[in-house]
Amino acid sequence: MPNDTRIMAVDDREENLTALAAVLGTLPMDFVPVTSGRAALKELENDDFALILLDVVMPEMDGFETAEHIRSLPRARDIPIIFLTACGAAGKEAYRGYAAGAADFLTKPFDPWLLRAKVSVFVDLHRRTVQLGQQARLLRRTLGGDDAENARAGCERLLAALDERLAKVEDAVARLRSGEPADDLDGHVGELRRTLDAFSAGD
Repeated sequence: MPNDTRIMAVDDREENLTALAAVLGTLPMDFVPVTSGRAALKELENDDFALILLDVVMPEMDGFETAEHIRSLPRARDIPIIFLTACGAAGKEAYRGYAAGAADFLTKPFDPWLLRAKVSVFVDLHRRTVQLGQQARLLRRTLGGDDAENARAGCERLLAALDERLAKVEDAVARLRSGEPADDLDGHVGELRRTLDAFSAGD
């Protein structure tokens, strides 16, 4: 059964894509491998992604150029990107990566557990954000019944609580993208999860 969350990996070497798929295969997401920047842009025309793992060194269109094109697409400009590059080139390429909007920058050969942990954060964040959007739309559709005034007041309080918790998550993610520590991200995601669970239960 397909997942709502998709991760794209872009690398011109099939063996690297196979290794990434093996490391991330048990996460609750669909793994979409592509072998060029142009193929990545094609995928982004039709599908939404929670995260892009992007190799820096590729023929024709390298990772930085690909990232620039991704940032020019309205539906894709906010997708987090983790750049992957060879260890020896990391220092001189890191600045270009963050300037291109990188959420993170990992060197090859990468630590599989570290990569899994980082990807898991983005997968969980994406799933919770999608869930929040679905519940907010459902909530707004219910505002119009016989007791609309009381329903609206209750909904506004709930939405305010959700907005506050989501803002904390977004702030932590922004710090993560800029290279700052975001040790509080897990806690904020947990708060958001508890609020969403309460909403689902009708509290």
